[in-house]
Amino acid sequence: MNILIFTNTFTPHVGGVARSVEAFTIEHRKRGHRVLVVAPEFPDMPPNEVDVIRIEAIQNFNASDFSLALPLHSPLTETVDAFQPDIVHSQHPFLLGMTALRLARYRELPLVFTHHTLYEHYTHYVPGDSSALERFAMELATRYSNLTDQVFTPSESIRDLLQQRGVTRPIAVVPTGVLLEKFAAGDGRALRRKMEIPDDAFVIGHLGRLAPEKNLEFLAQAVADFLRNRPEAHFLVVGTGPSEETIRETFARAGVEAQLHHAGSLRDQPLADALHAMDVFAFASKSETQGMVLTEAMAAGLPVVAIDAPGVREVVTDGKNGRLLQEPTCAAFSAALQWMAELEPEQMRDLKKTALDTAEAFSISHTADKALAAYASINPMPPAGASKDDRDWEDVFSWMEAEWEILKGFAGACGAALSANLSSEK
Repeated sequence: MNILIFTNTFTPHVGGVARSVEAFTIEHRKRGHRVLVVAPEFPDMPPNEVDVIRIEAIQNFNASDFSLALPLHSPLTETVDAFQPDIVHSQHPFLLGMTALRLARYRELPLVFTHHTLYEHYTHYVPGDSSALERFAMELATRYSNLTDQVFTPSESIRDLLQQRGVTRPIAVVPTGVLLEKFAAGDGRALRRKMEIPDDAFVIGHLGRLAPEKNLEFLAQAVADFLRNRPEAHFLVVGTGPSEETIRETFARAGVEAQLHHAGSLRDQPLADALHAMDVFAFASKSETQGMVLTEAMAAGLPVVAIDAPGVREVVTDGKNGRLLQEPTCAAFSAALQWMAELEPEQMRDLKKTALDTAEAFSISHTADKALAAYASINPMPPAGASKDDRDWEDVFSWMEAEWEILKGFAGACGAALSANLSSEK
C-alpha cells in the first residue's frame, strides 16, 4: 500500500503529532508499505530524508515552536504522480490538511483524518484569542472530520467527544503506538551524574513541550510544594517551550530551585537515559487526546501521577500503574507524589511491572495493525467506464467540489462561532 501523509509538524520538531507520524511511518515501512510524508520545513531537519517532501514555511509562528506551512507548493503534484498513493492520511484540519482534502477529492482517493488535538486549547497561539475563536476551532475540526472517509481518534474519550460534537463519519480508535525498543534500556545513572543529581535521590520527571496548554504552572507548583518537605528529592524536566521561565520562577519562589534540573530537548538514546533517571513521571495536562508521552514513560518502567482527563484515563489506572487524581488540586497532586515516595521497594516494583505491561498493550505493532485494517476497509473502487472527455470534466468538477466544501466548512465554522459568541453576550 502507498500511504500519503500530510502533517503540519514532523521531525525534528518534538511533539505528539510529529512523534506519531514518525512511529507509524517507521512501522508501516517495516511491513513493506511505502509512506510519503508531506511536512513543513523546520530548522535542523535531518539530511537525506527518503520519501519526505518539505514545504516552505514561516518558522516560529507567533513566537511558538511551530512552523506555518505556506500554501504554495507546486513541486508536490509531480512527486505525488510518481508515488501513486492508495490512500491520503491527514493529521490536521487546516494548512496542509486542506491540501490533503483537495488532493484526495481530485484524485478520488480515500481520506483519513487523525483528530490528534483538542484545538480549542491552542487558540492562544493565534492573535485575537477569544471564546469565539475556540468555538471556531472546534467547529472547523468537526466539519473537516465530516468531509473525510474515516476518522481516527487516539482514545475512546475523544471518540465520544467527537460524536457529541456532531461527527457522523466512521470513527476508529487508533492510539499512537509506542516504539518499545526506543525506551526499554537507558543509562539513568550517567544522566544523573551529568545533571548533578545524587544517585540515591528520589527523582520526579516530566517530558514534553513546555507550553501553557500543558498545565505546567500547576504542575510546577504541585511538585515544588512536595520538594519543600523533601530536600533529598529532585525534579528533572525534559523539553523546551515558552513555559520554561514559568517553571523556574515557581521553583525560585518556593526556594527549591536547586532541586530543579532542566535537560532541554532530547531525542533517541539521551531521551531514554533521561527517562531511566526518573523514579516517577508527573503529568498534569488536561488538553490531551491520548497523552502519548505517558506510554513512552511506562515503556521505560515509570509509574505515573496524573490528573484524570481525556486521553489520560485510558492509560493510567489508579493504584495499578500510578495514581489518577480525580481532585485537580496541588495538595492532592503533592500527596500522590508523597505516596509514591513512601512505597516499599516491592510495591514500587509492582507498579513498574504494570506500567511495562501497559506500554506493551500500546505498542506500535498493535496500533499499526488497527490502522492498516482501517485503511483496507475504506479503499473505494475508482469509477469505471468513463470517456476521456467525461474524465476531464469529472476532474475539474472534483476539484471545484473540494474547494466549495472547504469554503463551506470555513463559513459554517465561522457562523457557528459567531452565533455562540453573540448568544453568550445577550
